[in-house]
Order: sequence, then C-alpha cells, then structure tokens
Amino acid sequence: MIRHRALKTQVELALAAKIPLGDVKRIESGRADLVSLGRIRAVFEAVDGRAKLVPWWNGAAADRLLDERHAAIAERSVSYFPKPAWETQVEVTFAEYGERGSIDILGANRAALAVAICEVKSVIGSLEETNRMLDVKERLAPTIAFKRLGWRPKVVARILILPRDSTVQRVIAAHPTTMSGLYPARAREIRAWLRNPSKPIRGIWFVSDGPNASSVQG
Repeated sequence: MIRHRALKTQVELALAAKIPLGDVKRIESGRADLVSLGRIRAVFEAVDGRAKLVPWWNGAAADRLLDERHAAIAERSVSYFPKPAWETQVEVTFAEYGERGSIDILGANRAALAVAICEVKSVIGSLEETNRMLDVKERLAPTIAFKRLGWRPKVVARILILPRDSTVQRVIAAHPTTMSGLYPARAREIRAWLRNPSKPIRGIWFVSDGPNASSVQG
C-alpha cells in the first residue's frame, strides 16, 4: 500500500532502495523474515518511511525500559542547571514552518538572554537523524523561546545529553570527525557555560544515570 501511494513499481522501489528486486517481493508477500533488517529499512526509507523493530520482554515492549531510562537521565540533567539563574521546561513541543517535534529540556537564563536546547538520548540510534533534528531545534530556538518565555535569546546552546554508558561512548568515539565537529564541548565546558552563558556552545554531556549516580561526567 505504501509503495502504491508513493507511485512506484517494485522495480523502481528496488532501484531506489539499492536492494535486489527479490527482497522487495519477499517483504510484500509477508516473508520479510528472509530479508536483512538493513534492507527492510532501506525499502521504507526509499518511500520516506521508517521500519522499526520492537523487542518485547516480560510481556511489555522494551521501549518502556528506554523511556524509564530517558526520563531518569532528563530528571538528573535538569537538577544540574544552576538555580535560580536557570529555569527549565521538559518535553517542549513545537510546530513552526512545517517543522514539528519536541525539545527534551529547554533551559532558560533570562538575565543572560540564553537558552539551552538539550536532546536526551538513552541509546544512540541514527546519528544522522539525531543531528538533523537538533539542527532544526537550534535554528527554531529563538522563535520557540519567544513563544514559551516571552523573550528572545541572544545566546543558544545545543547540548546532546547521553548516558555514561560504554556502548554509547563507543558509538560516539567511532565517529570522531562528525561528532567532535558538531559537539566540540564536553561536561567541563558545559558546566562552565551554565555558570556564564556569554556565547553559544555545542557539546556532548555524559550523565551518570545509575541509582547511586551523584555527578555529571565528562
């Protein structure tokens, strides 16, 4: 049905996805178990869609575990914004110029006319998608802040908040040129910026999220 809506033949879809025609036919005939997950994703992406594998554990989708971890990381991160200089809002939704989404943590320092656009990730999926959405949120930050807060920031920070997890750190380390270029700052610089947000900053903030975690790590 999606392929028909996209006005593509099976041959055209296979060419667009850069996979064998036989794999397109297997997916459409209910034999996707014979096709690699990467190729299944490629088929959906070729028609501006997305395929998602949803694991279950003990009768519930594993996404629930990720949601719990995401919430824990966000809550801990909010606690590190110096008060009362900073106010924070979580899950700030927006719809501007055809762009829709939500900001996990919006930090605002009115005295400094500064805002922090924080994206919390409990796991790393698509780095490209994460960076693209942060591009959008950073670009729309002045408009979103004005509508939410009533004032326009002069300084915008872009902060990717991740768990202090060896798997996540390996993913970041595997893309040093891209990630260091987009997010040069780390925890030390971000904490200093929160105390004195005088200029824009982009960085990655690794946050400990265990039950006994008490500090933010670099």
